Amino acid sequence: MVKPMPRLENCTWSCSCAASGRHKNQLGKTAVGLAAKVGEMLSSSVSSSPLTLVGHGTRTPSTSSLSSSSTNSLNLNQHLVQRSLVLFAVGAFMALVLNLLQIQRNVTLFPEEVIATIFSSAWWVPPCCGTAAAVVGLLYPCIDSHLGEPHKFKREWASVMRCIAVFVGINHASAKLDFANNVQLSLTLAALSLGLWWTFDRSRSGLGLGITIAFLATLITQFLVYNGVYQYTSPDFLYIRSWLPCIFFSGGVTVGNIGRQLAMGIPEKPHTD
Repeated sequence: MVKPMPRLENCTWSCSCAASGRHKNQLGKTAVGLAAKVGEMLSSSVSSSPLTLVGHGTRTPSTSSLSSSSTNSLNLNQHLVQRSLVLFAVGAFMALVLNLLQIQRNVTLFPEEVIATIFSSAWWVPPCCGTAAAVVGLLYPCIDSHLGEPHKFKREWASVMRCIAVFVGINHASAKLDFANNVQLSLTLAALSLGLWWTFDRSRSGLGLGITIAFLATLITQFLVYNGVYQYTSPDFLYIRSWLPCIFFSGGVTVGNIGRQLAMGIPEKPHTD
């Protein structure tokens, strides 16, 4: 039996359907490939970008580091101002009290118009001594940090208060004790001043700064007395008393201990050779 031959229209339609199906599959694969490449490009660009969009309340690492550094610098500046004010007040108060003792014992002589004031002292004495105390008190911890030798000996307020009491006692002894001559008094006060440093400091930086402060303060005092600002009775070391450098040395050590104690909250800077 002879089979009927397929019609030409049916063959044409089936071929066109198969070709169109293959063309659609190729277009779909191409579209999928392009979409995958675009997705990879977008993800790589977003991951490499330094600024990423995140939710509210979060910060980038660079912004957080800048804000933390600015906060730390602001806190350090505030702490520095507070320490300076405390040291200035301590220096001015101690200058008034100790200078009044020297005047009452006729060790230091000021002009008549100065003695008539309420504090029996020149107006410039408290601010000058307060400024010097602020500078010395800030200088001691800075030198310790620069040398890489943080001062750890008796770092407590009870020790600082005892140091202040000993310094006041040394100053009181300079006006109260009577010796045959000023040389014996000077040697006694020198021994007491070194004992104060050994008891409450024992650092090389404290010893060096104390000697430097005593030398500079003695020169300034010599200059003031030479110009007639005030004078000392019975001078035996040019225009001043020979024991005055001992007072300056012990005062520098005392103010340095106060400054170190106030700076205990600041982290120490490591020393690099």
